[in-house]
Amino acid sequence: MIAPILRDLATLREMTRGWHMAGETIGVVPTMGALHDGHLSLVAEAKKRADRVIVTIFVNPKQFNNPEDLENYPRTEEDDARKLERFGIDAIWAPNGDTMYPPGFATGVAVSGLTDVLCGAHRPGHFDGVATVVTKLFTQTAADLAFFGEKDFQQLQVVRRLARDLDLGVEVVGCPTIREIDGLAMSSRNLLLSDRARVRAPRLNEVMEEIAAGLAQGRTMSELTPSALKALENADFLSVDYLELRSCDTLALLETPTEPARLLAAAHLAGVRLIDNIDVPVVG
Repeated sequence: MIAPILRDLATLREMTRGWHMAGETIGVVPTMGALHDGHLSLVAEAKKRADRVIVTIFVNPKQFNNPEDLENYPRTEEDDARKLERFGIDAIWAPNGDTMYPPGFATGVAVSGLTDVLCGAHRPGHFDGVATVVTKLFTQTAADLAFFGEKDFQQLQVVRRLARDLDLGVEVVGCPTIREIDGLAMSSRNLLLSDRARVRAPRLNEVMEEIAAGLAQGRTMSELTPSALKALENADFLSVDYLELRSCDTLALLETPTEPARLLAAAHLAGVRLIDNIDVPVVG
């Protein structure tokens, strides 16, 4: 059975209030739609961990820097609802823009420190938009648990921090990145890749794995990065926003993985911005 698609906040709150009164836990999976197997893995985990599950679908204008990017973002609500049918979720929360940001809306949520680097440095205001919409979604759905993919690792850390700092009472659960058979991290943006670009896209993950292997051998990012950037250029990645090793906890820049670390990348291929990250074992 296809879950009800809710657009009225009062109806949603009446539903969640009844669940909590019955002693049931609520898990939420926030998405912008265009669901793929990565999203669906979050839904599956939510079904394991929570009594009730809500999937949210809202293309959040506040996290887009480029109006064209917002306009081109895939919107596939009917198809998304069909994909969710087999999971037996309890509701889809798909508010319109005026419900999320009514006339006169003037409040934002900002997380300092974690948002000044990586995607935050290249997309000013992006994480303010993420933090604001996620805070609203948590309170609207009365979530006890929230499920996010590790593919957007910086976003995951930002959400964890805001939930803790604002005492929202939500456990933020990180779930592993789901990849295509050729290694490309699943993303809604992959739908925008041309056939030629889709063939070249897995090279990003391959280059990152090559860097990780070099780090395991005791080499440094300074030694490994130039050849990696050249390899991406040869694969038609025309610009690379970042290719960096960062602390898992603080996102501080690292030369070698002397503490739990992630290798993170964002690069542009045929007009599509792809991001990825991989875990890097501690060396030393």
